[in-house]
Amino acid sequence: MLAKRIIPCLDIRNGQTVKGVNFVNIREVGDPVELGAYYAQQGADELVFLDITASHEERKTFPDLVRRIAQGVNIPFTVGGGISELKDADILLSAGADKISINSSAVRNPQLVSDMAHNFGSQFVVVAIDARFDETSGEWIVTVKGGREATEKRLFSWAKEVQERGAGEILFTSMNHDGVKQGFANEALAKLSTELSIPIIASGGAGKMEHFKDVFTIGKADAGLAASIFHFKEIAIPDLKEYLRNNGITVR
Repeated sequence: MLAKRIIPCLDIRNGQTVKGVNFVNIREVGDPVELGAYYAQQGADELVFLDITASHEERKTFPDLVRRIAQGVNIPFTVGGGISELKDADILLSAGADKISINSSAVRNPQLVSDMAHNFGSQFVVVAIDARFDETSGEWIVTVKGGREATEKRLFSWAKEVQERGAGEILFTSMNHDGVKQGFANEALAKLSTELSIPIIASGGAGKMEHFKDVFTIGKADAGLAASIFHFKEIAIPDLKEYLRNNGITVR
């Protein structure tokens, strides 16, 4: 079995790492360059940096910040936010990012996923999907602009489409679970993992070590991503990996 990955996520706004609950009530938690280096030393398998207001503010992610992060880490890192054309991805990959993540721009222009996979290779392309479960319809509705705007797309059909278009990974964030620390959306994750052949990164809901065990066993996810529990040192990555090993889960 492939080793499961632990991925700290750094949401960046105005050059600072921030964290909110359900994508709102944002507060600052530190310098992304310093935090990235710290997590690399702690044994994180990868890092994800998301410029969370770039799409909403219709601007680009800053390549100079990406360059500074790259100099301080020795593990793969993914950068997302405001990437709307091939040139944007090329600039960030040249600045040192290992993968790029697209979300709102992929929903607006699905051909972008195909073009990026063709130009850079599937292994460089992560499609992030933020979705909210609608109790009335019983469907997962895909949202854009940091969860601010609902779309016509639905989670499972959209995930299949981006896989067919060449995405190398899917980063699925449950808007319902984000920041509330009650566990991941394991039922939806298990369905994604069963229906798709590319890796699924689970995001939204981590609050304790048991939630990671569940997301890997019940949710069948390939990677578990979290922010606040790492930022506020509620869980240390070495302790989490030891716990997972003790529960029979293969980690790096």
